[in-house]
Parts: sequence; structure tokens; C-alpha cells
Amino acid sequence: MDEVTRGARALILCPDIRQMRYDLDARERLEEAQGLALAIGVEISHSEILPVRQMQPNTLFGSGQVENIATWCEQHECELVIVDGALTPIQQRNLEEKLKRKVIDRTGLILEIFGERAATAEGRLQVELAHLDYQQSRLVRSWTHLERQRGGYGFLGGPGETQIEADRRMIRQRMARLRRELEQVRKTRALHRERRGRAPWPVIALVGYTNAGKSTLFNRLTGAEVMAEDLLFATLDPTMRAISLPGVEKAILSDTVGFISDLPTQLVAAFRATLEEVTGADIICHVRDMSNPAHAAQKKQVMEVLADLGVVDRETGMSEIPIVEVWNKADRIDPERKAELAEAAPGQDAVLVSAATGEGIEEFTAKVADMLTSKAKEVTVTLPLSDGRRIAWLHAHGEVLSEEAAGEGEDGPLTRLTVRLNPKELGQYATLNS
Repeated sequence: MDEVTRGARALILCPDIRQMRYDLDARERLEEAQGLALAIGVEISHSEILPVRQMQPNTLFGSGQVENIATWCEQHECELVIVDGALTPIQQRNLEEKLKRKVIDRTGLILEIFGERAATAEGRLQVELAHLDYQQSRLVRSWTHLERQRGGYGFLGGPGETQIEADRRMIRQRMARLRRELEQVRKTRALHRERRGRAPWPVIALVGYTNAGKSTLFNRLTGAEVMAEDLLFATLDPTMRAISLPGVEKAILSDTVGFISDLPTQLVAAFRATLEEVTGADIICHVRDMSNPAHAAQKKQVMEVLADLGVVDRETGMSEIPIVEVWNKADRIDPERKAELAEAAPGQDAVLVSAATGEGIEEFTAKVADMLTSKAKEVTVTLPLSDGRRIAWLHAHGEVLSEEAAGEGEDGPLTRLTVRLNPKELGQYATLNS
């Protein structure tokens, strides 16, 4: 984030374009844009919803609206204009020239947030790739040095190559290198996922709209201290911790990046790998902020992303991976509405909780544990007491219901164990015997 933007006084504009179909209404979109601006440390001086009957190719807004924007900038001493929509490079440049201020669109703003928050090497690679993809189309800015020609200096460029061509070529080369590095990271991640698949512990993935409370729930369940603030995109990099549940000695809980409406296409591709954790989960917990008036539209966005990942069937809405809805932020809902949700939750495979206060967490963990163990089978095995390896494995990975002496065998005294194992554990035990 450059110094011009961080801490700057900003004017937030939400274009309401007649030809566009939106999942959220204009007021909700404006509030989300304000949340994005606050997440990057911008001071909001003024915000407006601007109806756009006909998009202008040069400035998006009509000439009268551009004059109004300039007046608001003067009145509220704004140094920065944030447009909650996509601007073409030409529109961005023309608005900057007319307003004499820095202008960024929704994509640019989200990229700045992601750039600041990415913590892992993979996250940083993905953000840089998305940034370069975005910048590549924006080399039509008013900076005059980009049009100057320069002679050829070896690899720096051929005769008469303009600065803009050289910059584009350098960006393409850098993007190619980043893609190679990312591919290596993805292979490593796939190996880790495969290893976890062979491990006995089920994986529970938390998904949901940004700021739904996933990280707060993650911290509540694990005792970890993952960044959990009332900010959009507080979490960007997937985090995993081991937890124990009733009847489940160990499970892996995975916190993922939050979803958002109109996520820039560059980031959908760039962050696909961080969401791939979801595809290998045994259970998906969809965390929803039920105190947000737009929670239904937010759910629709999340389900669309899960459909893109192949987790949910787009036509039927069904998923091969069991999904439980976590209706969060119960502490922010009025008592009457809360009672309605509490009554409706069981019939919708949902649990009403407050990750902040701990309300409903026991009910939630019990439900997840039931889902994990519902397909478990009771098996009875007879083993020599000397077979410590298998006996220890069954104690460590299954729920041993009974254990008793079973007479003598060829290898000495025998023990009979009745154990509850889920399908994954049964398969692993079979492999142990082969």
C-alpha cells in the first residue's frame, strides 16, 4: 500500500448501473465498500451512491456527475477517490486527470488489502501475480516516461522499443516466473494434502463470507490466536490446527480466506489454491453472519464459489462433502429473531452460535462429532496380545468399546476388541493388515 492511500481521506462512490444485476442492493454494496476501505486504513470523509443510466466509456460517470464528484472532493478535503466497481484503465486515467486526485477501483482496493495481509510465501506469490495481471492492463497511465523510446541495450530491449513495451515485457516475464513458483507450491500442498488423506484424522474446513467470524470460531475451538478482527479479509492464508471433539480424539480444523461478491477475476484464479483445502475436507462448516441483513445474498456468493470448486452441484445445490451451517453472531441478534433462528436451525442442518461469547459452541462441536462418527461401524477383532502395533493403532485411532481375553492362540494369549471405526479408519486398518 503506498503512502498516498494509507491514512488518506477518501471519497467512496458506489455506482448503481442500470444494466447491471447485483446480488446486494446499493446501500449494502456501499457499506461493504466502506468496510473494504477501513480494512486498508483509509479515513472515509464522504460516501455516495451514484445512479448510472448509461456508462460513459471515458469516465464511467456522466459529465455532471464528474463535476459533483470534484465538488465533494473539495468540500470534504478528499485525497483519494474509491469507486466500488470496475474501471477501465482509460476511465481511471481520465478521472484522475479531471479530479486531480488518485482514483482506485474495487479491484485495486481488494488487491491492496490482499497485498498487506498475505503472510505465507504462497499468499505473497499469489498476490504479486494478481497485482501484475492488474497492472499489465494499466500501462496507459499518464506517466510520460512510458512513451519514451530507448535504444537496444542487450536484454533491455531492441531498437526503438518504447518504455511501455519494455515494462509490459518485464511484467510478462515476472508473471511467468511467479506461475512456475506457484505451481511448485501447489504440488507441495497437494503432497501434504495426500499425506493428510492417509492420516487417520478427519479435516473440517471453515468457509464463509469475509468477516462472518470464521477466525473467531477457529480461535474459540483451537485456542489459537489467528488474526480475528472486525475487518474484511482479516484472514488470507489458510491456517490449520488440531482439535479434539466428543468421541473424536483428533481432527484438523482449517480456516480459509473469506469470500466476497464481485471478487476480482485475477484473485479468483490466484487464490484458488488456498481454497483447494476445502475440496479435501471431510466436513465443511459454512459460517454465516446472521446479524448481517445481507446474509442470504452472502450465502449465495459462497455457494457459487463452492460450485466453482466442484464441491457443490450447481443445479441441485447438493454436495458430496457434508455441509453444516454455523449461524454466527447470535450475540448481535435481537431476542425475538434469535428465538426464530434457534427454532429453525435444526431443520436446516444448522447450529446457532456466538463465536465471540461461546454460546452454542458445545452444541456445534457435538453436531460435527456426530456427523464424523455417523458412518462409523462397530467391528470386533481378535489379536494376539503380542501384536502391540495393531492394538495400539486401534486404541489411538478408533473408539475401543470393549476389550477382553479371548483364550490362547498359536502366538500366545489372545485379546478381543470391539472398536468403532469410521470408513476412513477402516480402510487404513485394512492397509495395516495387508
